[in-house]
Amino acid sequence: MERAAITTMPRKLVVLYPSPGMGHLVSMIELGKIIAARGLAVTIVVIDLPHNTGASATGPFLAGVSAANPTISFHRLPQVVLPPVKSNHPETLTFEVARVSNPHLRDFLAATSPAVLVADFFCNVARGVASELGIPFYFFFTSGAEVLALYLHLPVLHAQTTANFQDMGDELVHVPGIPSFPATDSMLPIMDRDDVAYTKFVSVCSDLCLSQGILVNTFRSLEPRAVETIIAGLCSPSGLPTPPVYCIGPLIKMQEVSTKCGDECIAWLDAQPKDSVVFLCFGSLGRFSAKQIREVAAGLEASRQRFLWVVKSPPSDDPAKKFDGPSEPDLDALLPEGFLDRTKETGLVVKSWAPQRDVLMHEAVAVFVTHCGWNSVLESIMAGVPMLAWPLYAEQRVNKVFLEKELGLALTMEGYDKEMVKAEEVAAKVKWMMDSDGGRVIRGRTQAAMRQANEAMREDGESEATLASLVDAWVLA
Repeated sequence: MERAAITTMPRKLVVLYPSPGMGHLVSMIELGKIIAARGLAVTIVVIDLPHNTGASATGPFLAGVSAANPTISFHRLPQVVLPPVKSNHPETLTFEVARVSNPHLRDFLAATSPAVLVADFFCNVARGVASELGIPFYFFFTSGAEVLALYLHLPVLHAQTTANFQDMGDELVHVPGIPSFPATDSMLPIMDRDDVAYTKFVSVCSDLCLSQGILVNTFRSLEPRAVETIIAGLCSPSGLPTPPVYCIGPLIKMQEVSTKCGDECIAWLDAQPKDSVVFLCFGSLGRFSAKQIREVAAGLEASRQRFLWVVKSPPSDDPAKKFDGPSEPDLDALLPEGFLDRTKETGLVVKSWAPQRDVLMHEAVAVFVTHCGWNSVLESIMAGVPMLAWPLYAEQRVNKVFLEKELGLALTMEGYDKEMVKAEEVAAKVKWMMDSDGGRVIRGRTQAAMRQANEAMREDGESEATLASLVDAWVLA
């Protein structure tokens, strides 16, 4: 009765501020849907990287979200011109576009006077604007709690050594609450302390600690050790507070857009036996060299397993095109001669994109070969599908360590950190996951995690109740 009464009050505005990138935007939209359902109006502020196509790329998608959710609106900030940035990591551009967009954000917030601002990790500079305007400021952390523990502890690690992670080899990095990991498995943007990306990551910690709270896209029963250690203040640097931490996930995309390619994938899966297909997909930015694509193809063929494989064009050698959409791949040129004919009865290769969530939820899919992006990890857990880990960029190596060493939900493809993952490795790991007793054990653990995830998101489940209480407090404030 109390919750029903709350929803009849006038709607206050919550502004959500995701960083560029579909993975961050989609997670924030799912958060917005829940907030809106609890009686608040939601505006999602969109920023674009300067060389992106902006409204033409995401406009139809956002229009569809607004049409289906009338209490969610979008506001696109004007595009900005970035000063030259010397960095080897694209994350630097993401931090920088948020910094340069701050004046536009301030104008919008001053005009709309929201009750709360919730910003992405990469938009940490927005905290200063919120503080100036007297707006309560929260972070929405789109990775897991184990990565949050590392981010909070990064200034402590910085003070402990003057060495670069990239020069520390297999020396273990120790962070409270998470498995120790080799320095070579650190996040790529923090490998070199002389790169501006490293400086920006270290500086985020103070904004995290001085916020009103951190919403994390995880569920507490998945990462209890990391969550409890963070809450106990054991990760944050001395002298900085630890804000409240709200585990509100897993928030994943609830439905895919119907496309010809998507329909083809599902129709093909419908014709396959249950638990018989290996699904390979590596996120919106995950691309391989032509040589690596051929190695994967040879490995899949040698494994003699059914597979659904999303193939993208190889990456450009131009760093400025890191975020550009890839061109359509030429499968005949990229794949070994005769591969498509030889595997036509057992495999399906699709170009550039597949409806990942729907594919993972299909009963024919047994194993997911993934880059370990957190959205993909959560979708795999929600589907109860075990993972073969092939981390590529961002925080994915840390996720890989956590999934394999802490949770036992994944097995690593050896060679991911070298020049090449060999065909023999692909074949061996795929067969092991599909046919061995060890693979069946990992599957069992993953299905147990799936049940925990579903429990967390049910009414009065741990995550649903946490977010409901927080949003109801915003309504009444």
